[in-house]
Amino acid sequence: MKHYCSIIALFSLGALVSCKEDATPKPDGFLSLEYPEAKYESYTHGNCGFKFEKNTSTSIVPEENCAFKIDYPKMKASIYINYRPVQNNLDMLLKDAQKLTYNHTIKADDIQESIFEHPEKKVYGMFYRVIGDAATNVQFYATDSTKNFVVGTLYFYAKPNFDSIYPATKYIENDMKAIMESLEWTNK
Repeated sequence: MKHYCSIIALFSLGALVSCKEDATPKPDGFLSLEYPEAKYESYTHGNCGFKFEKNTSTSIVPEENCAFKIDYPKMKASIYINYRPVQNNLDMLLKDAQKLTYNHTIKADDIQESIFEHPEKKVYGMFYRVIGDAATNVQFYATDSTKNFVVGTLYFYAKPNFDSIYPATKYIENDMKAIMESLEWTNK
């Protein structure tokens, strides 16, 4: 009998200790990212032959030979801008810019191309969106086809994960479109 009493006491104690409220699932949470409203200012990069509108919340970090990066420190991202003069090498410059984009086909789910033309300013180019976990998700090139050639590429300082960086990518993509739309050659 003692044995039965201790078993019943043990089960009773276990029942009292294990009683809890029913678990209720938590509602889905959504990441709330707020970026500042984009405001633009004119920027001319030395004597490199072009100017454009850049987001005022960014900073410019000069590099060598008319190259620089536009930093987004809060997003841990940069747009790398490279300028090259056209000197009977337009075909090579175009192939290099396209190769830079299509090197990402291994990781890309899709590459979307948009032709850009601004004949009044003699700016012609291509804007690329790379969908997927590629190292760069947005790129462009622009040229007047006689003297000037500019390439812009977005990089994040993190392992590529398209879903995670998508909101920041969209924000910076709009800035890159603003760069292309405002681009003017200063050495006409």
